[in-house]
Amino acid sequence: MSTDPTILDVLVVGAGPAGIGTALALAAVEDLTFGVLERGRIGQTFLDWPAAQTFLTPSFTGNGFGATDLNSVHPETSPAFSLGVDYPTGPQYATYLRNVVRHFRIPLLDDTEVTSVAAHEHGFELQCARGPVIARALVWAGGEFPQPLEPRVAGSALADPARSPEAWEQREGRTVVIGGYESGLDLACHHVERGSLVTVVDGSTPWDAGTGSDPSFRLAPRSRVRLAAALDTGRLTLIGAHAAGIKRDGAEWTVSLDNGSRLRADSRPIAATGYGPGLGPVEHLFARRPDGWPELDDDDQSTLTPGLFLSGPAIRHGGLKFCFVYKFRQRFAHVARVIGERAGKDVGALEAWRAAGMLTDDLSCCGVECAC
Repeated sequence: MSTDPTILDVLVVGAGPAGIGTALALAAVEDLTFGVLERGRIGQTFLDWPAAQTFLTPSFTGNGFGATDLNSVHPETSPAFSLGVDYPTGPQYATYLRNVVRHFRIPLLDDTEVTSVAAHEHGFELQCARGPVIARALVWAGGEFPQPLEPRVAGSALADPARSPEAWEQREGRTVVIGGYESGLDLACHHVERGSLVTVVDGSTPWDAGTGSDPSFRLAPRSRVRLAAALDTGRLTLIGAHAAGIKRDGAEWTVSLDNGSRLRADSRPIAATGYGPGLGPVEHLFARRPDGWPELDDDDQSTLTPGLFLSGPAIRHGGLKFCFVYKFRQRFAHVARVIGERAGKDVGALEAWRAAGMLTDDLSCCGVECAC
């Protein structure tokens, strides 16, 4: 009796929107064998979100008119329809993902963390608690949320990361937020709304970005509305300087800035300085761009390791960022098509994804500015 392990055509690691969305596209490829591994539960990143955190992009139901919900990972689904909300919380969105997996019968193993990935004669061998798994192609969809970036300042360990529950807890008196893009201003507005005196420091002043229509480089409309309301209270101050150091000073904290000034806070500063690509055990299989992000070819494939694809918000092509669901979902069907064609499978069903605006294979069409 043979004990040879089953070799999958492709394995997806991660059961967030990127992993589930890619798996849904792979399911449209005829006779392709695939599966999904998830370290925790489906949508674990969203289950880990602080209770007060919600989506920046609104969900709406317009599928019947060719307008797919911005937060959907499949052309025939809508979080707004299934959840009945416009700005989902993390747990709500995880519920949507679970429902999608159940409805489309996606083969998935949860509570299965991948600890190592190595080249194999048939493609890739992954080690996890359930034993080795072998696949000809691998899609890494680990997400960014598990890899918060500490501010590059002395004493950074004294700050609460934006993803931590502590960063969202009620704070009395003066609060300092390091980082002024979406995460930082989301937290700043959250605390202003609860009565705190908040100062946000960021030398790049992202709140002033007014050119271009790409929301990856300017604040979302919802964030701008909240920011204006917070400024009107008089309890929010924005400073265009970088933090240089954090110190504990008795019952207070001191944040020194690169312009020579110092700020005092009555609680630990909050670090909202972004996230890394979350590559984990496949980090060594990707080259890095000059800006530190994974280097990909035009098919979202590692330039170092053929057959290894990236899915999710860490995708970068030139100056393009794919850091919202409605952006990176446009690549699910493209990656599925590349994998399916290499395996000699019929990929015709993926054209339905293109018709729904969820298959982009010409990157030159991205980044077009709005006329008004």
